[in-house]
Amino acid sequence: MLQYCFPQHGLSRLVGLLAASKNKTISQAFIRIFANRFGISLEEANKSEFKDFASFNEFFTRTLKPGARPVDTAEDAFVCPVDGAVSQQGNVVNDLIVQAKGHDYSVTALLGGDEQLAKPYEGGKFTTIYLSPKDYHRIHMPVTGKLKRMTYVPGKLFSVNPATTRNVPGLFARNERVICTFDTDFGEMSMVLVGATIVASIETVWAGTITPPTGARPFTWHYKDEQAITLEKGEEMGLFKLGSTVILLMPQDTIDFEDDFEEEAVVRLGRKVATIK
Repeated sequence: MLQYCFPQHGLSRLVGLLAASKNKTISQAFIRIFANRFGISLEEANKSEFKDFASFNEFFTRTLKPGARPVDTAEDAFVCPVDGAVSQQGNVVNDLIVQAKGHDYSVTALLGGDEQLAKPYEGGKFTTIYLSPKDYHRIHMPVTGKLKRMTYVPGKLFSVNPATTRNVPGLFARNERVICTFDTDFGEMSMVLVGATIVASIETVWAGTITPPTGARPFTWHYKDEQAITLEKGEEMGLFKLGSTVILLMPQDTIDFEDDFEEEAVVRLGRKVATIK
């Protein structure tokens, strides 16, 4: 209930300013407190010492050593785009997808209220993957795709942790989000990057920082042939500064999830989570 009352955007932007600070006293204090709280190791990171990070943001969005996340290169492999845990996965039925037990919400609402954008996913598959504070926070492509459009949708900044997901109706369709839609070999695919409390920024590799600044209305960027951006499977497509959630939408009869890709399963970037038909 407290999340309905406190200034979500104001708090998140304040945290963002502190996280971007390159003052060594501030940044190192934040980094060490955070690392101790969540048990973060730098064993897989490109930088091996906490003192090597110039800001908390640089630490939080740390890159990994080459080979730390091998990507399944099989043609029929649809791979996990992030490190995290599966919140939900399943079918889109009557424009609805599951948020948590007893809660669902519409794909149309998730995609900013445009029924035409939601149509390709009726009867298709979805999955929601939660990135905890300790996880690697860069987002990669599950398949090779050509960017069609990107839409920013303003909204709230509720936490997206499991407890809040179970209790705030329509959470992912209410929070601020960035929707990236790609053409793939099996059809259209959307990746929805959902903002959350104290998520200081959502970025993509082709456009940089999307949030903040924020706006009062949705805004869409279209990418025509002369602006074509193609990203290969496993290639980085964006990042979160502080933890959040990625939702994937795929058309009907295009993929089948692996048996072990189920609710609460811990997943890692690059591993096969579905078979492309």
